[in-house]
Amino acid sequence: MYTVFRRPVERASAELLRLMTDDEGMSTAEYAIGTIAAAAFGAILYTVVTGDNIVSGLTGIIGKALNTSVG
Repeated sequence: MYTVFRRPVERASAELLRLMTDDEGMSTAEYAIGTIAAAAFGAILYTVVTGDNIVSGLTGIIGKALNTSVG
């Protein structure tokens, strides 16, 4: 009985191995995920930087630096 199913099992395992190791299209998927992640990070960074707390904090730091006397 084992010899009857041996060839189809070998073919199926060879096909499964080929599908698992075939990386065609992987770089495109990786670029897509990277692009989405970069866009999301940019949106979050823009939201944080344009928030009132950050703008007033940066303005205070710059104002304090400009009004510092070197003695």
